[in-house]
Amino acid sequence: MTDTSNISSLTAQLGKFDEVINALPPISDWNPELSGVMDMRIKKDGGWWHEGELIKRDKLTRLFSSILKKEEDEYFLVTPVEKWQIQVDDKPFVVQLAEVVEKGGQKVITLMTNVGDVIELNSVNRLYLDNEGLPFVEVRSGLMARLHRNVYYQLAEFAIENEQGQFVVNSAGENHTLG
Repeated sequence: MTDTSNISSLTAQLGKFDEVINALPPISDWNPELSGVMDMRIKKDGGWWHEGELIKRDKLTRLFSSILKKEEDEYFLVTPVEKWQIQVDDKPFVVQLAEVVEKGGQKVITLMTNVGDVIELNSVNRLYLDNEGLPFVEVRSGLMARLHRNVYYQLAEFAIENEQGQFVVNSAGENHTLG
């Protein structure tokens, strides 16, 4: 029987990020001059579009996501010598998978984005609510991920109501506001 009990084994079975290098380049050290505006857009559903066409290759979107940088409210694809501004409709990433496991006697929630980033909710990696009360999480370096509706409902099963009337989930001993 195949192991489908955790995010890593599930993605390995899917082969979605096979042969993708998980080490991220040092984009915080790359500060070239603006090269221009690229006709690339990340839609609210996490789809990456180039010149009006959806990029269908997961490995290509993973590659682009590894060189995505946010400066103030603008997004750029950067290399050591180029910097291209792109459009992001909402958050650049979407959390598509969630896993709840016991570690050291505590419940720990692990999230995976549409581009393969894995985030463990804890005191450093927290859920936040936007102005509309929708949850999101920081993935890395100011880049955020919105929770997919299915993940939201999955986490809602574990939510409890706190004294302030908010629904929270506990991960690694920390409460995270779900809504």
